[in-house]
Amino acid sequence: MGGIIKPKIDTYGNSFAIPYGDLVDTSKPNGEINYDELNKTTLQDNIEFTKFEESIKSFILGRLGYPVIRVELSDFQIKSVIDEAVTKLANHAPFWATQFISFKTTAGVNIYELPKYVLDNVQYVVYKKDLIGVPGMGQSLEQDYFLKYFQQNFLFNDFSIGEFNLLQISLEMMRKILGQDGSFDIVDNKYLQIYPVPATTDQSVIVQYRALNSDTIHPAYKVFIQKYALALAKGVLAQVRGKYKTLPGPGGGAQLNGDLLAQQSEKELELLEKQLLSEFEEPPSFTLY
Repeated sequence: MGGIIKPKIDTYGNSFAIPYGDLVDTSKPNGEINYDELNKTTLQDNIEFTKFEESIKSFILGRLGYPVIRVELSDFQIKSVIDEAVTKLANHAPFWATQFISFKTTAGVNIYELPKYVLDNVQYVVYKKDLIGVPGMGQSLEQDYFLKYFQQNFLFNDFSIGEFNLLQISLEMMRKILGQDGSFDIVDNKYLQIYPVPATTDQSVIVQYRALNSDTIHPAYKVFIQKYALALAKGVLAQVRGKYKTLPGPGGGAQLNGDLLAQQSEKELELLEKQLLSEFEEPPSFTLY
């Protein structure tokens, strides 16, 4: 095994960056979500919003009453809740956010440095010799078992879905041990380590991962980010307004709504969490590659 390299994208390109690009680490993701900078902004930074973030910022301020009502939130506070909302959805990225990147191996090297936006949500890595050139079999062992399971013949009486899942796992392990399928590990969320060590150069590795693209994001999921960021912003604003119950002024002063905002924030975040898990995130499946 020799060293660590930054692989070149092969002719299949990167669905989330520039197709047919050069080095993977120099390929910039499409859209305006900078994964490397999420949740890294400090109070001392000069806050700048992308067009995508500006739309979320406008949503937050508008829903809180601006410009009719003064909203005591700084740009840093707004940027922080936007980053958290984007991170939340990205961590549970739904099926539509599936992306692929393909690169070629180097003989004797099995550790490859890949961009963070790829390794954050890796779904699967396909690595074997002549992956694209090998003709598919007409019928696999898995297909035979699958058909027999649903035919309910005498071999599969009282055969539960749990047992079927264990059978699939066993078959996958057999393929890895006896077949051409390789294995992989993610190291330090920076490196992809594949097994066995490639014996030749130019073997194809295809990485399936999930990442949000602000240029193609579905409107429903953008609304989720807006609502989640708004709920977080209400919690921050509740802390600001909760320091004083009233502000002095004519006629007894102004009554602040810090407590109400805190309650709304907690309730809305809870509902959005349930929506994320029940509607957006892909449910668990027994699909094996």
